Amino acid sequence: MRALFNGRAKQDYLSDALTLLPGWTRDGEQIRRTLVIDDSQHAALTERVKVVADALHLRPEISRRVDHTLIRVGHDNTPLSEGEVLLAARIEDAYRAVTEA
Repeated sequence: MRALFNGRAKQDYLSDALTLLPGWTRDGEQIRRTLVIDDSQHAALTERVKVVADALHLRPEISRRVDHTLIRVGHDNTPLSEGEVLLAARIEDAYRAVTEA
């Protein structure tokens, strides 16, 4: 479904969309998600996210810690876009795929 975005309506849409993404938190102009996954799941997730991110012309930050993966979408000085929220939703799909396999 497509919607027209302008001013306040865009911000309302993005806020509503974020409520549908459990586990994602907003931090300024970025959204973040921490996933407890192992190294092989991290590798599989990273590959899936790369395909989607390339298609959307976006660059999420994905980093591996000892026992979890941290994902950040968005930029510090740029308002969150609908494409970035879409990327977060696709990351959730990829996360489910790699953890259910």
